[in-house]
Amino acid sequence: MSPAPEAKSSAPARLASPVLAGRGLPGLARAAADVLGMPVAFLDRSGIVLAVAGATQAQEAKLTAKEKGVATIELILGDTTVGEARYLGDGVDGDTLEVMSALAALEVERARSDEWGNEGAVSEFIRAMLDGSMTNTDDIVARAGEVGCDLSRGGGVLMIRAHAGSAQEGDWRSRVLDMALRTIRAIASGAIAGMGESEEGAVVGILVPTNEEDRLVKVEDALDRELPRSLSGLTVTISRSRLATGPDQIERAAREAQLALNVGEAEGRSPIAFEDTGAYRLLLGTSNEELMSFYSETVEPLVAYDEQYETDLVATVEAYLDSDANVPATAKQMFTHRHTIRYRLERIRDLSGHDATATEGRERLGLGIKAMRVLGIASPRGRSKERT
Repeated sequence: MSPAPEAKSSAPARLASPVLAGRGLPGLARAAADVLGMPVAFLDRSGIVLAVAGATQAQEAKLTAKEKGVATIELILGDTTVGEARYLGDGVDGDTLEVMSALAALEVERARSDEWGNEGAVSEFIRAMLDGSMTNTDDIVARAGEVGCDLSRGGGVLMIRAHAGSAQEGDWRSRVLDMALRTIRAIASGAIAGMGESEEGAVVGILVPTNEEDRLVKVEDALDRELPRSLSGLTVTISRSRLATGPDQIERAAREAQLALNVGEAEGRSPIAFEDTGAYRLLLGTSNEELMSFYSETVEPLVAYDEQYETDLVATVEAYLDSDANVPATAKQMFTHRHTIRYRLERIRDLSGHDATATEGRERLGLGIKAMRVLGIASPRGRSKERT
């Protein structure tokens, strides 16, 4: 006689499983969508979507806008409403919804717990780490400990930069930080995140206390999975440092994450680890003063010219170097005539003093481009007005 098939786990067990495994609201949302057989979203009491699962882009928009056909359940702990669950469909078992809403309320409240430290103190600490004003190991460990982040065994740094491609409602920069916090708290105990300084866009720094490289990769994967979906309308770049095996290496990790972030944004690569930045890694120990010197002596005159006349000299240098100094290949990449490329190369030589058709000139211009990216200076993209 063949053995009887194993009984399928009950709905409450399937809902509780991701919570017990530490996958937080994103994991609970996926389990709920599977159990209910319909799209599910969880929001906090301010209306920010914390997790959504089982939905197409159109269904997600419908859930977010609370359109017709969307059912809602308040997430309540005691006498306090902490959020809301939304789903698309009907005929759902009431007991299953009750279990789901109770677990979701607990997860929302856990994410808001004071154990994650004062938000202002965390952001101040993160900014000091990222701008290089805090480099002393004892100070770093002490400040991290004050906000609940134990770096005694080392850790790692991740960074996020987001840009709005279209008009956004409300304080979208704070929403980037909020979503980052919701994501990391579900999988990395003791991790902290805060806003960094940025003239445009939103920058978030994340410090993860761990002695395991896999933990950093897991956080990176979760951010890459959750943020682009939850932050529709925003362009998101995520970077990751190498593991700092001791607290004395945390400052180095912060610089690695910053370098990788700038390179990733410039090259359209996300997520990007420091190990994947290639030759840029050689510039990690170079001071900003030296990098600015490389930049000003090579590429800066081209940037100024492009910005004034809406030309494409910097883009031409980048394409020419990527094409191994092949003019026809550069012209094809830039959708223009090869004579235009040759003319631009002459202008590049006249303005920068470096001949891109010569080996030494290409090396100097290539170093200038790398310095520009490491410094986080965006490449100008103008509509060319040069003669063809």
